[in-house]
Amino acid sequence: MADQRMLQFVSVPRDMPEKRAPNLRKQDFNEIYAEYAQAKAEEQSGRCSQCGVPYCQSHCPLHNNIPDWLRLTATDRLEEAYEVSQATNTFPEICGRICPQDRLCEGNCVIEQSGHGTVTIGSVEKFITDTAWEKGWVKPIVPAAERTEKVAIIGAGPGGLAAADALRRKGVQVTVYDRYDRAGGLMMYGIPGFKLEKHVVQRRVDQMAEGGIRFVLNCNIGEDVSFEEIRASHDAVLIATGVYKSRDLRGPGAGAGGIVRAIDYLTASNKVSLGDDVAEYASGELNAAGKKVVVIGGGDTAMDCVRTAIRQGATSVKCLYRRDRANMPGSQRETQNAEEEGVEFVWLSAPKGFADKDSMVSGVMVQRMRLGQPDASGRQTPEVIEGADYIEEADLVVKALGFEPEELPVLWDQPELEVTRWGTIKADFRSHETSLPGVYAVGDIVRGASLVVWAIRDGREAADAILARFDQPAASVAAE
Repeated sequence: MADQRMLQFVSVPRDMPEKRAPNLRKQDFNEIYAEYAQAKAEEQSGRCSQCGVPYCQSHCPLHNNIPDWLRLTATDRLEEAYEVSQATNTFPEICGRICPQDRLCEGNCVIEQSGHGTVTIGSVEKFITDTAWEKGWVKPIVPAAERTEKVAIIGAGPGGLAAADALRRKGVQVTVYDRYDRAGGLMMYGIPGFKLEKHVVQRRVDQMAEGGIRFVLNCNIGEDVSFEEIRASHDAVLIATGVYKSRDLRGPGAGAGGIVRAIDYLTASNKVSLGDDVAEYASGELNAAGKKVVVIGGGDTAMDCVRTAIRQGATSVKCLYRRDRANMPGSQRETQNAEEEGVEFVWLSAPKGFADKDSMVSGVMVQRMRLGQPDASGRQTPEVIEGADYIEEADLVVKALGFEPEELPVLWDQPELEVTRWGTIKADFRSHETSLPGVYAVGDIVRGASLVVWAIRDGREAADAILARFDQPAASVAAE
């Protein structure tokens, strides 16, 4: 007989954690959602229908056992819920905060399809793991036995850290190299604190360091140490650098001051929030205070930029996107949060150049668009409306147009490292091994700009493949 505390979706309405009022939350960079009380988490978990084919689980890149940990939460078995959640996800407290659940698990919830409102999966996931940290259920990394094999991981973002965690738990000697002064990659420097407070990331990094993972920070591969040196001194190498090269905009005035890249803008803001001195922020170059801000783009990075500008004290913030709301790639939840905080979205508009005064940007030349026939992906193609151009005033323009891979074979002097026509590294989709034996690659450097949850999945899979390689008889590895 089914537990009477489940299948409550008919009588219990969907209820998200309380969200701080816009006029309060835009004054700081703290997370905007409150934590569930345990009774509320149990109530909301009890709305799960425990369906026979859990679409939430099948649409999660990690295939998290969502119905199981919802049932355990609803029945006051929270420590077990944490164990089930942690079994498939290296960073459930991070995914609970930043995954676009509206496009993944929650967007495919069966009771959502029947009109009852999805189970609040992400908020419960966050609650479970935050409680686990608070109660001491998150155990240190203590391998059952040490191994002699050494693995180098290049990149301390979600893919690299997920692999490092999985390998270290099996006793492998792991060294993580990263160009920044803190580990975490985009989780530390790309995602603002109002979505992911930095102590949440640092807590996991500290756990890894205490568990024996070695971090070599402020290290540029190809400059401070060569890729060949790393490869020669390790039994396997994992490339998890992400994609940091920003797509650019051409056109008149594109070289004017005050036109900045999203990654530079967000990194500066996050560093300031962490207490660092950032010259470009202090000078106003990467600071929106007192400025009319225009952000170009419609993805999650653009949403992070507009909401950051609001908190920095911009006089106005507008987001230009060439399609309409229904066709934007960013999270609808984030778009709503931005609108609540005072961001104005200018749909069906695209830049064709920039106006400037004394070499500083003064506006964006905007072309009005309409949606035409669908392209190969099925999305309608934007078309220019002739004669509808205008100037959108701006003192600061942030380009959030997506990211491309750096030319790693050139930067690292590895011409045999095969890449695709998009510049991403070619890797086997099961093992994640590249064209160089014993060298693996995961995350955005393989997929192109994607989600944290996909990078975690890649990192865990690559760790399994590396361990399998180590456990092969020596002759079969030598034969490759």
